[in-house]
Amino acid sequence: MDIKADTAALRQLDRAHHLHPFTDLQDYAEHGGRIVNRAEHIYIHDTDGNKMLDGMSGLWCCNLGYSQHSIAEAVYRQLRELPYYNNFFKCSNQPAVELAKALAEVTPAQFKHVFFTNSGSEANDTNIRLVHRYFDLLGKPEKKLFISRKNAYHGSTIAAGSLGGMAPMHKQAIGLTYVHHINQPHWFENGGDLGEAEYGLQVARELEAKIEELGEDKVAAFIAEPVQGAGGVIIPPQTYWPEIQRICDERDILLIADEVICGFGRTGKWFGSETYGIKPQLMTFAKAITNGYMPLGGVMVGDQVADVLLSGGGEFTHGLTYSGHPAACAAGLATLEILRGSDIIETAAEQIAPHFQRRLREFEGHPIVGQVRGQGMFAALELVANKASRERLAPESRGAVFCRDRANSNGLMVRQTGDAMIMAPPLVCSTDEIDILIEKLGIALDETASHFGVK
Repeated sequence: MDIKADTAALRQLDRAHHLHPFTDLQDYAEHGGRIVNRAEHIYIHDTDGNKMLDGMSGLWCCNLGYSQHSIAEAVYRQLRELPYYNNFFKCSNQPAVELAKALAEVTPAQFKHVFFTNSGSEANDTNIRLVHRYFDLLGKPEKKLFISRKNAYHGSTIAAGSLGGMAPMHKQAIGLTYVHHINQPHWFENGGDLGEAEYGLQVARELEAKIEELGEDKVAAFIAEPVQGAGGVIIPPQTYWPEIQRICDERDILLIADEVICGFGRTGKWFGSETYGIKPQLMTFAKAITNGYMPLGGVMVGDQVADVLLSGGGEFTHGLTYSGHPAACAAGLATLEILRGSDIIETAAEQIAPHFQRRLREFEGHPIVGQVRGQGMFAALELVANKASRERLAPESRGAVFCRDRANSNGLMVRQTGDAMIMAPPLVCSTDEIDILIEKLGIALDETASHFGVK
């Protein structure tokens, strides 16, 4: 039996042996799921013969789609030359060295150093270690507290999950006691009768209030995504980030920008920090750094922190077996070579994203769309049964789940988060392909409205 060609056998093996992330394991064991077996450009295919336009860029990571053969070739060449060696014991490797230099060249000017990890989760764990080491060397060992936001996503290890603010994750794991949370800047959900600008200032000033409550001498850092991705593509009001920057600048608080989703062109510039004009001391990256071809993450360490770490002396007792893995770094170099050697980011920002956002706003008059929001090449549609009251279609987000399933069935891969439909198509889409996405999404919205009796 050719197991690769036998979908039923693959599904049976999958259910029997494979535990999936963020999945109802009992339900999956009973019903199974889709077996994806190939991809090209912006499309994925499954073993049932279905072709789907990938409106999520894999998992926010395949910004360049699935046909960048130069990345695969770079990994292959590196695996033949040096498949692995560690970066402990005063050792390094050429791809890690060259990628560190390349990242210093494409990130904002304050970043000249990088610590490599395997994922965004590990990178945010590393941020905790770097921040604590920084303040210890400054003679401020009492500064240990982190402030984050409710509904933020910073990874799923114990430490990164604690930094995040997703209640379901916190219910299943004991979080770190030195992480505290303030409200997210979600105007549609929490703004009430306030205008967006006024709400942006109000929710930003919760950071100031939390610092006062905990004590500035105890608070080390504030961590946030420029745009909350997994939380529902939460676009902050324009007043939000300038106020957050002011608060951090006026107090002895490090600002950490989690760019795992926003980085490498997603928001219209290389990094979300640049889009929103913020100047963090630490910046988390992962996902699109290799276009999803290899696992790689890391922390860009700003001069303010790096200068202290490099002059303090003593061992930084943190590391990972695969930090700076040569093949993963080769993939990162090849990805940056594509981005730097082309106008993909600029074309997406100037042509594709405006078309994407303009077409999405055609749904503002749809009977079940309460809000359309977006930035660059990602967006969300909030689904409602009543636009005025913002009443939802069904309890437990069943309306958005239904809409997601209809979109998937119609050949469009998008996600549901809460009562929002979220999407992040590859930067390499054409305007015609954006139109296909819009058409398929519109069909799913119409079918959802009909199902729930909204006219």
